[in-house]
Amino acid sequence: MTDYNDIIERYRDVDLYGLTEEEYKELKAAELADMQSYVDGITASTVPEVMYRIGRPVTDLKMMMESGVEAFGDKVLYHQIMPGDDHFTEFSYGTVRDDVRGLGTSLLALGLRGSHIGVIGANCYQWAESYFAITGGVGVVVPLDKELSKSELETLCNMGEIDAVICCQDKFYDLFKGIKADGKTGLRMVIGVGKEAHEDEANGLYSWDVLRADGRAKVESGDRSYLDARVRASDMVSIIFTSGTTGVSKGVMLSHRNLCTDVLIAQTYLEVCPSDIFFSVLPIHHTYECTCTMLEGIFMGASMAFCRGLKYITKDMQMVHPTFLLAVPLIYEKFYSTIQKTLKKQGQDKLVNTLFAVNHYTSKFGLNIAKPIANKIMAQFGGNIDMFIAGGARVDPKVLAFFRSMGIPCLQGYGLTETSPMVALNPDQWKYMRNESAGKLFQFTECKIIDKDEDGNGEICFRGPMVMMGYYKNPEATAASMENGWFHTGDIGYLDEDNYIYITGRKKNVIIAANGKNVFPEELEELISRSPYVAECMVWADEDNEDRMKRGIYVTLRPDMENVKDALGDRASDEGAVMSLVSSEIDRLNANWPDWKRVKHIIIKKGEFNKTTGMKIRRFVEENKLAD
Repeated sequence: MTDYNDIIERYRDVDLYGLTEEEYKELKAAELADMQSYVDGITASTVPEVMYRIGRPVTDLKMMMESGVEAFGDKVLYHQIMPGDDHFTEFSYGTVRDDVRGLGTSLLALGLRGSHIGVIGANCYQWAESYFAITGGVGVVVPLDKELSKSELETLCNMGEIDAVICCQDKFYDLFKGIKADGKTGLRMVIGVGKEAHEDEANGLYSWDVLRADGRAKVESGDRSYLDARVRASDMVSIIFTSGTTGVSKGVMLSHRNLCTDVLIAQTYLEVCPSDIFFSVLPIHHTYECTCTMLEGIFMGASMAFCRGLKYITKDMQMVHPTFLLAVPLIYEKFYSTIQKTLKKQGQDKLVNTLFAVNHYTSKFGLNIAKPIANKIMAQFGGNIDMFIAGGARVDPKVLAFFRSMGIPCLQGYGLTETSPMVALNPDQWKYMRNESAGKLFQFTECKIIDKDEDGNGEICFRGPMVMMGYYKNPEATAASMENGWFHTGDIGYLDEDNYIYITGRKKNVIIAANGKNVFPEELEELISRSPYVAECMVWADEDNEDRMKRGIYVTLRPDMENVKDALGDRASDEGAVMSLVSSEIDRLNANWPDWKRVKHIIIKKGEFNKTTGMKIRRFVEENKLAD
């Protein structure tokens, strides 16, 4: 019998629409067998952390949507507060699928088959429907960062060879009309959500709403152009531009297979049920939110509620009562800080924290002695939270421990855009959670540590089905980061004997001390940020300054002024007193470090740091090193 991998390879680069019906069926059957092999491997796994084995074989994002509707058609898929409303409107799996089919049909009618189509805007169901319409048989989706400037978006249009852009708010529609009119890109069409009519079809200005409605009518009249559209699992389906702290964007190419295998494998460590509601607060153009909330949710039959923005988190959670929240550490640390400040004002901080510390141990035996108090605290998050998941950066272990002591599993995971993004996750059972670890390596994924230092830390590399195809039209960058299928992450850390990953820092951020030793700024930043008087900080170095007194390791930090005021009272406005307070904190930490690792200089910053939309401080921005 012909091996399914041979069939997949035979049809890898051919024109899908040049295949006969039988040949296309043969390809899809081989792709399904490929995915079934992963399902079978999960079922047969003897790894104790692989606890959930209910995933289904899905070859591509079109099949993910269609099979999800077959299984959960009448169930709510999306919850959204519409403009002018104060309540969530619900959209079922079936309704969304019909919208997707309608929009996809119209996009094909516009001649966009095989095109690169951008999507930009705030998190909303229209963004999600656009994503699935494009990836279900039209072309390649290019999620765009809504915080970028016009010139930056113009650059990405050229880098990503974008033909059309779907804009989920009027301001982006107007912005891209300007970009199109300037004629510096290959942009041919701008499609606006919320428009009652096409503005100017001759000049490529369309209404998303009209396209969707017209397409639905065509489908109902028998148009099968989109329903019968062909997709190949190995084809590029998304270009996601990185927006890291270096300021250099690269277009990460992900295939259907990359995303589908990542979603399938991730659910083995984490129980997700159709009754769950994911709360979407992180930017959806990031692969973390897109894969781990939007794709994982629909794959497992869950629902997704769109938050109106960071300032509405508490209010929206109290209305929709979500069970899952995926966020960056900064959000959880703010939750933690707010709770601690409230308890302190009420004079209950020592009592409650002691109770939670005891509960951390009793919960392992099924006894939750802190439940009454925890319920009052968690009511502000809607009262139904079953899981907090942190990713995007390392989270303070004390924050993880605090929420876990309340009886709320708080997990840390690890991944990169280039790995779709997940490659490791702490399983959701208490006995498998490790606060210091970024997570346990996924099944079917290989990890190796290269160029280890004397402490065993080295660059972390991965190989597996979720690793990207490469960087779009950037062979030099691809060659620099990929070798024989191994992706070199640039992250420094180690892997323990149980395949748990520990992150120490970033290769490109390593500070080389005067004695040649490596200093990882992320490690120092985490410890410094644990001080109640430090809201956030960035560690950097100047080892080449002509003035010897200015050489060494610096920390630029923003004080937590509420805690500073509690400590200093009326002297909180005295810059000297504030510097003395934070200096004492740095001195306390320095006492535990060798001289070459100690912070020599402190710069206090009153205003916010310049950050990426993923809430990471941009290290290359000079203003982040300076006082205001």
